[in-house]
Amino acid sequence: MPTYKYRARDKFGKAINGVVDASGYEMAAGHLDGLGYTPVSINEKKKDIIPLDFLQGRRGISLEDLILFSRQLSTMFSAGIPLLRSLDALSEQTENKRMKEITDTIRNDIQGGSSLSDALSRHPKVFSELYVSMIHAGETAGTLDEILDHLATLNEHEKDTRARIKVATRYPKIVVIAISLAFIILVSFVVPRFAAMFSRFEATLPLPTRIMIGISHVFRDYWFVMIIVASLIALGFRWYTNTKSGRLRWDGLMLRIPVFGPLFLKITMSRFTHILGMLIRSGIPILDSLKITSATTGNVLISQEVEKLRENVREGGGLSQQLRQSAVFTPMVVQMISAGEESGKMDEMLAKVSQYYELESEYTIKNLSTLIEPVLIITIGGMVLFLALGIFLPMWDMARVVMQ
Repeated sequence: MPTYKYRARDKFGKAINGVVDASGYEMAAGHLDGLGYTPVSINEKKKDIIPLDFLQGRRGISLEDLILFSRQLSTMFSAGIPLLRSLDALSEQTENKRMKEITDTIRNDIQGGSSLSDALSRHPKVFSELYVSMIHAGETAGTLDEILDHLATLNEHEKDTRARIKVATRYPKIVVIAISLAFIILVSFVVPRFAAMFSRFEATLPLPTRIMIGISHVFRDYWFVMIIVASLIALGFRWYTNTKSGRLRWDGLMLRIPVFGPLFLKITMSRFTHILGMLIRSGIPILDSLKITSATTGNVLISQEVEKLRENVREGGGLSQQLRQSAVFTPMVVQMISAGEESGKMDEMLAKVSQYYELESEYTIKNLSTLIEPVLIITIGGMVLFLALGIFLPMWDMARVVMQ
């Protein structure tokens, strides 16, 4: 959805500048009219040659910006500072130009009569449906400061999980890159010299040597073709995973990958139960809670299962009844949700499951390098064995010929 910059006048004639996400000029003008503003100019915001979204993150707003926004707004709101003054302070303090524009627009919308949740909902690229729904629940219950604090904590947990995975996979990544570079250097520069030496003899070369020379030939003479083919494969893979069926198959495969699959499932179960419990505890109806949660799992396969849960509840069934028929949700989740339905303490049971899987995922992440090391050792050993056989087998053959 395009972003439009506008200049307008409120009912008192005060000049107001801001941005709004809209499908067209008419929708943007209608939005301003609904706020009681008289548009002076509306212009579509031009995309930068090097977009800020690329430099600052996918949406131009990083997870850190969103955490800071939520935490600071919660602190000021709980201290009794009016919402408009709080937003003014946030706008002055932020160093992100895009975040400043959005904060100013939110403030102007609220000043024009919108609620905070309505103002946030006009920026779907930044504030998710979960975020907006939680804010709306906080406004209704009068617990906006607590809700903002919960949202900041949720985003901080997401950030910490990503950081832990990056740290845990840093060593394996370095090893894989080093192995790849060493292999390319060997087959591009070292192997050709041995190939020239072996060609002086008319003896038939061993199979590992022929394979090694063939790989070297491809790397040296057809490197540009390899780059083109690799690029086409990458583009094709990206296109396929953006289709509905492709995304479904890929997300299903991700849950079956050794080591990483169980980790992804634990993280997803923790996120699912935490968010669902938080929504139910905030007073959001179960059907709406399931709808919001299905969009936050990060896995299309699991999202489909959550939608099935929602349809079953809509038809009068229970959560545990549908969960037992699912091959995705773990027995722990099924049993705890069933106990929550029977005891009427669903949010408490979901919180316990979330905490359990959070601890499990943290333990797995800490031991990720240990789990990956055997695979790396086998891979390195296989490469060394292949290169050793490719180089030394013909040497042994030549030595045997000379001795005869």
